Amino acid sequence: MSEVLLSPQGLEDALRAIGARRYHNLHPFHKLLHAGKLNRAQVQAWALNRYYYQSRIPAKDAALLARLPTAELRREWRRRLEDHDGDGQRAGGVERWLKLAEGVGLDRAYVESTYGLLPATRFAVDAYVRFVTERTLLEAIASSLTELFSPGIIAERVSGMLANYDWITRETLDYFTPRLTQAPQDSDFALAYVKANATTPEQQRQVLDALVFKCDVLWSQLDGLYLAYVEPGMISPGAFDPSELEV
Repeated sequence: MSEVLLSPQGLEDALRAIGARRYHNLHPFHKLLHAGKLNRAQVQAWALNRYYYQSRIPAKDAALLARLPTAELRREWRRRLEDHDGDGQRAGGVERWLKLAEGVGLDRAYVESTYGLLPATRFAVDAYVRFVTERTLLEAIASSLTELFSPGIIAERVSGMLANYDWITRETLDYFTPRLTQAPQDSDFALAYVKANATTPEQQRQVLDALVFKCDVLWSQLDGLYLAYVEPGMISPGAFDPSELEV
């Protein structure tokens, strides 16, 4: 991008263009998952590794919440924590993902232990939490903007998995139903924030780079899954191995 200040709409267009090129709905692993081309063990590997990402989202949001300067902003971000952790009466996203993992045949305690993670998963997710903790508030908020693109992948995933895996039920995929409304609400706020606060070419570049980074975090997790469980089948030592572990 040249050192020219984009209009707010121009910045939004540039952000959406990043998603169109780099969002992980384009990854070969997701195409296999949604088309019913994976076996049960491969789906289990996806659910197990994705759990780590889901479980660390509240830690990421708590770190960002602590940096917000106003009560209004903190109230907005606190809602995200409740969406993922629950509020003591309704289950949050982390609990719903554990139900998904159980629904595809994994042991809950094993999933929660994270013992079977691929190193690529752990490194990518931990890098995301560090990014949100250490970078500017503007960059931290901008990194959440992959939520702009998540309703599309959710609809594709739910319909594809229900159509193609007779051992997956709609209840198994209950995690995704609230996200169809939560993600747009979250992304609307984050998008308005970055459009209002990225007021120099440098800040706009930081916003765009933050979204690229987050897309890379998501993409690299799927790279790890593909290499370990699809082709060439290089499962890291200690990671979930369907041939050795009864789940």
